[in-house]
Amino acid sequence: LDLDIDWSDVFKHAHAVSKTNPFWNELSASNPFVHDIAASNRNENNKYLSILKENPYLFSKVCSNRDSLASSGDELDIDCLLRKTSSRRSGRSKSVSDFLDIVDNRKFNPRKTPPQKTIASDMTWLQNDREAYKIAWLSHRQLTRSCLDLEAMSHSPGWAQTQATDIHVVCKLNHEGGSVQLPDSDINVHVPVGHVLPGEFQEVGLKAILNPPSSFNNELSSTVSPLIELTLSNLNTREAIFLEVKVAAKVKNDPLSQVMSDIVCFFSLSKEGPFKKLENCYTYQDTIQVKLTDLSHVMYAVIAVQANKIQPPATNVWDYVHRTVSVGIYGPKYIHPSFTAVFTVFGHNYIPGKLTICDIKKAGKSMPPVVFQLWGKHTFLLEKPQDLNISLVSCDPDFEVKTEDQSKNIKEEELKTGEMVRQQFLFSMLGCREMHFFVFLVQIKVLKSSQVMQFHVTTPDPAPKLSGIINRPRRLQKRKEIKSAPLLLIPTVKYPKFQDKTLSINTYGVALKTVLRQNKIDYLLEYFKGDTIALLGEDKVKAIGQTKIKEWYVGVLRKKIGLVHCKNIKVISKEQAMDTADSELTTRNLVEQIALPFKKLTYIYSVVLSTVSESIYDWRALAEVLGYSLMSLDDFNEAHADKESERVAHVVKRMKEDCHANKKKRLFLYELIVALLKIDCQGLVARLTQDTIILTSAVKLGKYWRELAEKLARLTKQQIEAYEVPHQGKNGAVALEMMWKPAYDFLYTWGAHYGDSYRDVLQDLQSALDKMKNPVTKHWRELTGTLILVNCMEVLRASAFSKMEEE
Repeated sequence: LDLDIDWSDVFKHAHAVSKTNPFWNELSASNPFVHDIAASNRNENNKYLSILKENPYLFSKVCSNRDSLASSGDELDIDCLLRKTSSRRSGRSKSVSDFLDIVDNRKFNPRKTPPQKTIASDMTWLQNDREAYKIAWLSHRQLTRSCLDLEAMSHSPGWAQTQATDIHVVCKLNHEGGSVQLPDSDINVHVPVGHVLPGEFQEVGLKAILNPPSSFNNELSSTVSPLIELTLSNLNTREAIFLEVKVAAKVKNDPLSQVMSDIVCFFSLSKEGPFKKLENCYTYQDTIQVKLTDLSHVMYAVIAVQANKIQPPATNVWDYVHRTVSVGIYGPKYIHPSFTAVFTVFGHNYIPGKLTICDIKKAGKSMPPVVFQLWGKHTFLLEKPQDLNISLVSCDPDFEVKTEDQSKNIKEEELKTGEMVRQQFLFSMLGCREMHFFVFLVQIKVLKSSQVMQFHVTTPDPAPKLSGIINRPRRLQKRKEIKSAPLLLIPTVKYPKFQDKTLSINTYGVALKTVLRQNKIDYLLEYFKGDTIALLGEDKVKAIGQTKIKEWYVGVLRKKIGLVHCKNIKVISKEQAMDTADSELTTRNLVEQIALPFKKLTYIYSVVLSTVSESIYDWRALAEVLGYSLMSLDDFNEAHADKESERVAHVVKRMKEDCHANKKKRLFLYELIVALLKIDCQGLVARLTQDTIILTSAVKLGKYWRELAEKLARLTKQQIEAYEVPHQGKNGAVALEMMWKPAYDFLYTWGAHYGDSYRDVLQDLQSALDKMKNPVTKHWRELTGTLILVNCMEVLRASAFSKMEEE
């Protein structure tokens, strides 16, 4: 799985791009790295030179250490970059963030590099410090835009390879208890009735770590399950819980085996141990049930076969049990003319559906970690650890296994360790034939005996062709089922009419004290004792004040929306309020104020564009609320006339162009959010809010994301390092300006666990950031602003849209 982009034509394509790119004339204003390209297009004798003159091949080559790929933002025409892109590797195969990076590519062959020149005079103070230049540039742009179309790239394999792929599950149980099962496994946790008090809840988390502790694999002991991580949120419990695991071994029925060996469970509060043997175990054939009484927030358990001693003719603990070996065949999501299949042996019977492979090599070079999919699996009985011979044979004449990969061996000592053992097999297509799925045979031979196991594996389909997407100027694609469906199946949506009128308020608060701040804090109200403050709902927001975390109401005073400390007001009803003139607000003012955070939030333009165009079903409604009420079908060319999504995208892009032309007064994302609120697209606004907050938080955190990861998800040092490994440079460390990338990967994965609970995502993130040693939320308040936004949506809908009209 690789991304082979030929950047050599980028500069040749510059003149063609300048004719079709409306932003080309203003290129240098937003991106100093390509100032000279734009300037040379206007004036061949231009004297203003950018940092590209220090390294003219910055965008023309791929960095040798494969840290990331260069992107110049909105201004590069991605069509010319993708036209020669191999479908074997998606832009999403690393992470979204890889394409927002700038490559530090100083070590190309100096013989091919022209003499260095200086940069523009206004940047002379940075000309000798490339790192400082990049940080200054990134700070200026705030990584707000990208020219990449992620929807087009999502058709290719490998998306999420830098995100955590350990299979885990979290369930919330109440007083009545229940059972939690790890997906695709025989690992269960049973929580009895009365485990927690009535009204309380228990969140149970289960996770399988594929490589068990090595200390349990020796002549007298062998692990038969993965290392199981069990997490609990509530330790105020009355009843114990039960762990039930189906293991990969069963003690033989002969008297000697029954006496000499047993299946036992080892337990620890730390991943590294020490482990203690649990006595409360019940075993039935290959299933063991363990009663856990010594509960903690994080616990670890592993099942092992243990022998008291080895009595001849036995040579190790394997001789006392019937031991099964599980194998899995993993490969990419789609097959390609050349791809790698991975044969994996597990020391237990848990075979995950996805597996991160870190040692893939191509052309002798190590590749970044890649997530492979499970293609097929097989389980067989192995009486004792022995050398195995593995061979893969294609059953289709159009494909073959690379000669040196056709047969490989797995050593007896590797099986004894209990860890995963992997062998790679490279497949390739013969000639230039039509790509198609095929079947291959997997054969396993035990070298010291005549035992042979074999099974067939069917590959997935080849990757969808991208040519149709890339050659069209608008690359937004519907899903297959919508693309092929009749037009009559597209839902007809009538968007409600926004009404600018005074908010209907039911609850007020009277200020009990005067609060005036010498250092003004965004989104926090100031008030005098006795002021009547309108409360936009009774929900409370948790956020940091001047010094500590408090609970706040969202209120309105003197036409300003903000937070008021719950302890500083007395809540009263509408009938009790005396003078409410200072707390009145119109729906138009409400929308404009709650959208203010989006003036400063970081976003990815292509993601916003595709999300909006797929979610809006009436381009006229959006055009009217954006101020393009005079737009008609005649304004669309043939490429936009067929699909509603294309028309919506055209409207959004026109607004983007207008904002870009007048960027001192107009901000694209802010105006778009205001428009979406005015057509009552609150679900879409919530989705965009969560996406932009996660990206902005990652950028703001930088290296401090490690502290946040420990607070939010209790990540270990090893897990944190796993997020950073794909983004490390040649020196083995993540550069400071790149640190937001593992932060984004972590926050994206963490936020996905909440599903549609976007309010919980924002509130939990706010609380975690507030509790850091040096909270970024003390000087960055936009997350607080978005909490105000989501808490005002109900009162906005109730006041701005007529129920009669909706009916």
